[in-house]
Amino acid sequence: MMACRGTDLFSEIDMLRAELLHNVEVTADCQRVEEEISQQDVLTRIENIILGIVTSLSKDEAPVLALPNRSSWANVSFDSAIGLQMSSGSSVTTIRSDCALSVAKFAQILKILLVIYRLIQSNSYATKRDIYYNNTQLFGSQKTVDGIVDDISCMLKVPRRSLHVEDGTRIDCNSSSADATFQRLLDDDFCTKLSPCIIITGKGVPDVNSRLMVRKLWDTLHIPIFALVDADPHGIEIMCIYKYGSVAMSFEAHSLTVPSVMWLGLLPSDLQRLRVPEDALIPLTRTDENKLTSLLKRPYLTSQPDWQKEMELMQQTKVKAEIQSLAAIGPDYLTNIYLPNKLRYGGWV
Repeated sequence: MMACRGTDLFSEIDMLRAELLHNVEVTADCQRVEEEISQQDVLTRIENIILGIVTSLSKDEAPVLALPNRSSWANVSFDSAIGLQMSSGSSVTTIRSDCALSVAKFAQILKILLVIYRLIQSNSYATKRDIYYNNTQLFGSQKTVDGIVDDISCMLKVPRRSLHVEDGTRIDCNSSSADATFQRLLDDDFCTKLSPCIIITGKGVPDVNSRLMVRKLWDTLHIPIFALVDADPHGIEIMCIYKYGSVAMSFEAHSLTVPSVMWLGLLPSDLQRLRVPEDALIPLTRTDENKLTSLLKRPYLTSQPDWQKEMELMQQTKVKAEIQSLAAIGPDYLTNIYLPNKLRYGGWV
């Protein structure tokens, strides 16, 4: 198995090197517009990685790839104007071509680098699923491809969208939403009632495209952004991802975070203030308590004392609630009273 992977590995290197040299010859004398220069920059960064591998081979040394560690809090710093961003001196994970534990990933990274290089050269696009089915035996699972695409984006220090690799998710906007609260807002014609407004759902933990969309709206329209999430640790973390970003994507914080996000609801203090019936409240689980403790230790919470108070209240009461719990007060309470009053008179933190 290892020998086979190794043979494929060197074959991929030769193919990529050949295309690299061809690309240099074809484009050396061309004038490029801004977008093409950006594409050339990505190609150059891939070329530098491949040349490093070739240099190691020429010295009879085992090639090594260094991937920034995207899962460590020690690798991120907090800036209130940006959110979580990867530090310049981040620790790295070494992917060796001569190690049984990492040779497969080494080959997988090279294969995807080759695919990305060809896509950018031809100014074409592919989905992550396309890449997976390009060599299912090598990758083993779609999750492997998804993770490596993000690793490569981080390693090259370029936005993931610059790799010409798309999620490939197709959304039927005519179908009903899987998000109950979002669907309720649509059914109650909320956008018309409080026009002008835009409502977006990431259906839980937001993907990169959802975060890009919210950031684009903020940059372009200069509008306030409010978060409506469940009054539980999971909902709070989702909101924090929109506002401050995530550790895994901290290398792309500038285009994914919206530091102006305000917590509209559901606030833990709302549960007491509105006297939400007890049978609509849910006790915190041990997992919830651990998540809440972890959130309170996040570096950005020191700049949000009001958020801290709300989370500490949740710790004290040891209960959580979904947005739908407001229906226990009245079936239309969310859309006819709660949200209109919050937005008109200020009830966010």
